[in-house]
Amino acid sequence: MAKDHGPQIKNDKLYEELRKDGASKEKAARIANAKEAGTLDHKGTRLDDRSKSELEGEAREIGIEGRSTMDKDELVEAIREH
Repeated sequence: MAKDHGPQIKNDKLYEELRKDGASKEKAARIANAKEAGTLDHKGTRLDDRSKSELEGEAREIGIEGRSTMDKDELVEAIREH
C-alpha cells in the first residue's frame, strides 16, 4: 500500500515508484498526476524528435535556466537531467 502524499499527488503508488527511480519530487508529481488524469502526451516522448522551439517551451515550463543560449542537444540533455 502506497503512502498517502496528500491531495496534491493523485497517484501515490506511481509517485513513489518514480521517486525510487531517482525522479525529483516535482517531476514525479507531474507524471503521476498526468497519468491519473489521462493527459500524458505519449506522442512527444522522444525528445530528439521535437523541434528546438518545442524543447525551449518545455524547458521554460520546468524552469531550466539559460535555455535561450542552449542548442537543441543541450536542451534535450537539460530536460532529461531535470
